[in-house]
Amino acid sequence: MAPSATTTGTGEVHAVRAFNRFWTQQIGLLQAGLVDTPWSLTEARVLFELAQQEATDLADLRRTLQLDAGYLTRIVGRLKDARLVTAERSPNDGRRQVIRLTEEGRAEFGTLDVRSSDATAALLDGLPAADRRRLVAAMGTIEDTLAPRSDRPPRAYLLREPGPGDLGWMVQRNAAVYAAEYGWDQSYEALVARIVADFGQHRDPARERAWIAELDAEPVGCVLCVRRDDEAAQLRILLVDPAVRGLGIGARLVEECVRFARAAGYRSMVLWTNDVLVSARRIYEAAGFELTDEEPHRSFGHDLVGQTWRLDLRSDRAAG
Repeated sequence: MAPSATTTGTGEVHAVRAFNRFWTQQIGLLQAGLVDTPWSLTEARVLFELAQQEATDLADLRRTLQLDAGYLTRIVGRLKDARLVTAERSPNDGRRQVIRLTEEGRAEFGTLDVRSSDATAALLDGLPAADRRRLVAAMGTIEDTLAPRSDRPPRAYLLREPGPGDLGWMVQRNAAVYAAEYGWDQSYEALVARIVADFGQHRDPARERAWIAELDAEPVGCVLCVRRDDEAAQLRILLVDPAVRGLGIGARLVEECVRFARAAGYRSMVLWTNDVLVSARRIYEAAGFELTDEEPHRSFGHDLVGQTWRLDLRSDRAAG
């Protein structure tokens, strides 16, 4: 059979299939019954869904689980024969069936639930705490990536000061993102490294600060507020990882930078950027920054237009 047309690389397909084989073996899905019960994974999932409410419409259950109607009917029939569920006509529509767990069914679900939790705990207990956090974060990434956008819950992030290794992350991630998105060469990485090193070595805590945006225990964004002179602060190396854009992280980083600069006694804040960074410019404009100067230059392996933006920290707009 000829392979179907796809833009996905063969290596990526093999990697996902290999992971599927590994994971199903890790959690015991290849065994005849789930967690030493007579029920398959699909049957156990049906019991789980039915346990979440008093009664469930069969058609709604089929849509939730995305199962073939005939297949689901056979599963419900087996559970009914085992006296774990009842099925009756809906009082509102005789064409529809309403499924309920019996007392025996809820007891069986309780057994499945406890055994599944115990099996998962046993899997995690064998890992160091740092590895458990990495594993759970990776699972969240898989779920968030594959889930339909309309089904994705809001993702909570936090802003914090840099910890060990975070200054290095700022340099590495800036270089990687700008190389991938704009083709900038290593001279940009060198520039960011000098900025970050200067901050790390000479920072004045009263007038300079850095923020790391963290999501799922991983850094996903950063910004610096540094002293330009006694009157002006400078916003530098704002970055939001492409995988988490759209959550408002960039705007929040800029907001914190502006708030700190005002509290530190600066009268204005400036920043330098390039015209190709359209998304960042929108954030600056929304925060009240105004374009004060533009100049063509050759940097990072490209012809660019550098831009200087300024925010009056005493204005009403900046205070908002």
